[in-house]
Amino acid sequence: MYTLTATELHARFLDHTFSAEEITRYFLKRIEKFDPEIGAFLATFPERALSKARELDARYARGEKVGKLAAIPIGIKDNIHVKDELTTCASKFLINYRALFDATATKLLEAEDAIIIGKTNLDEFAMGSSNEHSALQETSNPWCLDCVPGGSSGGSAAAVAARLCPITLGSDTGGSVRQPAAFCGVVGLKPTYGRVSRYGLVAFGSSLDQIGPMAVSTEDVALVMEVLGRRDPHDATSIQAHSDDYLAQFDGHFEGKKIGIPLAFLKDLNPEASACFDRAIEVLKTLGCEIVEIDLDILKYSIATYYIIATAEASTNLARFDGIRFGVRAKEAKNLTDAYSLSRTAGFGPEVKKRILLGTYVLSAGFQDAYYKQASKVRAKIIESFEQAFQQCDAIATPVAPTAAFPKNAIRCPLNMYLQDIYTIGVNLAHLPAISVPSGFNGAKKPFGLQLIGAKREDPLICRLAHAYEKAAPYSREIPEKFDREVE
Repeated sequence: MYTLTATELHARFLDHTFSAEEITRYFLKRIEKFDPEIGAFLATFPERALSKARELDARYARGEKVGKLAAIPIGIKDNIHVKDELTTCASKFLINYRALFDATATKLLEAEDAIIIGKTNLDEFAMGSSNEHSALQETSNPWCLDCVPGGSSGGSAAAVAARLCPITLGSDTGGSVRQPAAFCGVVGLKPTYGRVSRYGLVAFGSSLDQIGPMAVSTEDVALVMEVLGRRDPHDATSIQAHSDDYLAQFDGHFEGKKIGIPLAFLKDLNPEASACFDRAIEVLKTLGCEIVEIDLDILKYSIATYYIIATAEASTNLARFDGIRFGVRAKEAKNLTDAYSLSRTAGFGPEVKKRILLGTYVLSAGFQDAYYKQASKVRAKIIESFEQAFQQCDAIATPVAPTAAFPKNAIRCPLNMYLQDIYTIGVNLAHLPAISVPSGFNGAKKPFGLQLIGAKREDPLICRLAHAYEKAAPYSREIPEKFDREVE
């Protein structure tokens, strides 16, 4: 079963080849066997998952209608609520917090009969680009266990890459779905901001965060988006958009479509990544796409802009974690001030503290005009530049990251780590959809990803394009050799 996509698994359930319980037990067994080497899951839900599977089998046996995601096991990043289960955000602060309600994304998945199989690891509170900032456990890249899986949704990407489950959900604030998807050789979509409800997602940067699916194939990502991409009254930023029929639009006809390449912005790309990107562009040409040069030089300011806006929003959002309302309270606290100070000191990890301090600084009375307001103006210019670019082209292509997956502890300088997101951050600032699709390997058999960016609400178009690319390129659905085997 592990070689099948989610769409194929669902079809095998419908034709009675496999029962939902057989599928669920199979993937729980793979997690039990292989995850100790990878560390993708923080928790699994065998009783919950098997109960749902048995109930689904009974309904199907009675001839009742089942949902689009029937019998498909799905992993959920551990900053998205699943009612009555722990939501830790991979932080010591929340190791005792059980969600009181389902996130809208979780509820929609289960309404279509998906089987929630467990919670995946992440950088603490989704703050990181490597998954090295989890306070609870280490996650390895299935293609090279000495390397990082990317972040912050590294656990979700690693789980799909090793075929521990066919679909996972992640969250993307500055590239946190697309970059780990590229590092792990799977497909990852960051939808248009507001396309998927953020209700029940623990907030990091509220104007940037977006839940997105990661999967074995673009077809699977599109299937999940048909379920998740709808208006939610619980989320004030949810956009008025109907639920698109993504799969029906997968026709593969792209003659005359223009793909924009920001060549000047990519001039410093390292040779290995550049060669892989050039090969990907040649594949797009074979599909009938026309390549045009566009100007996105303003993105050289995107890192600075992002880390002012994101940390400011993080500082505000994480103020609620005070040891009083929820989370772990410091036992040695003798008064209210101690409870705040000691709980936050013990609860937050170094990366989270760093971002809270920076965010508080840029919002302080003496510096808000100099930093936060200036960053907001640059963000408006970035949005304008993308709008101008889309007057010249239908979609934009870039690499996902400047390198392939790097060894653990290899990047110690925070600024160098932040530069891992240089090609993804602009998309979040401009509220655009973007997808990462596998585009090849380097000499060490580490995956690269191609990023396809669309105009606002053009999520179906970039999924169509990614699907056509996937069919034309020989890189999709490859499985890391170590995990390309049955559980004995």
